Amino acid sequence: MSMIMLCLLCAVAMVVQPASAAPVGNLKPAENEELTLLFHGALQLGQALNSAYRSTEAQLTEARHSVDLYGRALGLLGQEVSQGWDAAQELRTSLLEIQTEEDTLKLQAEATAQALGEVAQGQQVLQDSMKQLEVRLRGAWLGHARQEFEALKAYAEEQSHIVWALTGHVQRQRREMEAQEYRLRQIQERLHTAALPA
Repeated sequence: MSMIMLCLLCAVAMVVQPASAAPVGNLKPAENEELTLLFHGALQLGQALNSAYRSTEAQLTEARHSVDLYGRALGLLGQEVSQGWDAAQELRTSLLEIQTEEDTLKLQAEATAQALGEVAQGQQVLQDSMKQLEVRLRGAWLGHARQEFEALKAYAEEQSHIVWALTGHVQRQRREMEAQEYRLRQIQERLHTAALPA
């Protein structure tokens, strides 16, 4: 801005210099008036240019500030989007892990139920054998038959204990599966909520 003012003053000085070289007596009042108007116009032009320069500089500063704010907002938005994607990916991984665990638990429950059925069948066979032995032993309660009966009775009790333990195991597995399904539903709801637009 100071360069513009300097150029204007130089131009005015060059216009004034030839006039000042002439004798003072030859100057007409109109020329003095014109010079005054010229200086006054140059001064007003300089002030207007200075004001326009300051206004433009303030607008540019404000624009730079707005661009900086916009850039920061975009950066924060990018971070939030990235964190959202990371959270969604983590939820998907957890969901896959839970589904795998649930499949494993289902297989274990099916295998346990099958084993429980086989044990129950074996127990039924033992009970039938014990009833037959009791019928046979009613007439003759002798040593060998009695030992066989006691052994079968002990085996039947052992089988009953195994059935009881397996039943408890199946119930525990059922509770674990219900808990897994509840967790699975929660994660699916969180994934659905994360996928919705804000």
